[in-house]
Amino acid sequence: MPLDSTRIRALCFDIDGTLRDTDDQMVQQFVNLLRPLRLLFPEHNTRVYARRIVMSLEEPGNFLHGLIDALHVDAILARLGDRFSKPCDQPKTPPPLIVPGVRAMLAALSQRYPLAIVSARGQRSTQIFLDCHALAPFFQVVVTGQTCEHTKPYPDPILYAAEQMNVSAAQCLMIGDTTVDIRAGRAAGSQTVGVLCGFGQEGELARAGADLILPSTAALTDHLL
Repeated sequence: MPLDSTRIRALCFDIDGTLRDTDDQMVQQFVNLLRPLRLLFPEHNTRVYARRIVMSLEEPGNFLHGLIDALHVDAILARLGDRFSKPCDQPKTPPPLIVPGVRAMLAALSQRYPLAIVSARGQRSTQIFLDCHALAPFFQVVVTGQTCEHTKPYPDPILYAAEQMNVSAAQCLMIGDTTVDIRAGRAAGSQTVGVLCGFGQEGELARAGADLILPSTAALTDHLL
């Protein structure tokens, strides 16, 4: 079903792979790990294989994500992740990357729609990312893995965000890079946009029921403004 922009009254954004360039940062980490073995790779190119490793982690990651939530330990793990999250102004701490064009996109869309973060990340690590790129003023509500009893792919965080923005979930647009985001949006009755700047592939996002698939989150302005 094509995206019906006339229904949209608010936007919900995932972070990793959607606003944050997490996959590219992970690829670079694997490149660094594989560097001592680079002579074993064709043309000594470890980046191609590093990306394959990162992209192959999505499906097991989605499974573990659902299992963790079913066992009710997602909030515990989110708090644990927060303990290891360091502000980006600390020495030797690589700053979290942002997807190119995302800040300008948020600045433009926030003039027309209320915006929400809907992430499975912990509260502290989410805030660190927003603060590093001065994104916090764009969002009316921030929903993390510690906000609701269940996180994505359950609809709970989107329903909560909609209530806080004084709209119905059916009037929300959920934007994310994985099938978990699309499934959560559909479960809440929201429209969904899949983006290809993160971990998800076009085919799987389409099969999950995304109403629109974009090459990057930054391209959203072309469809909503």
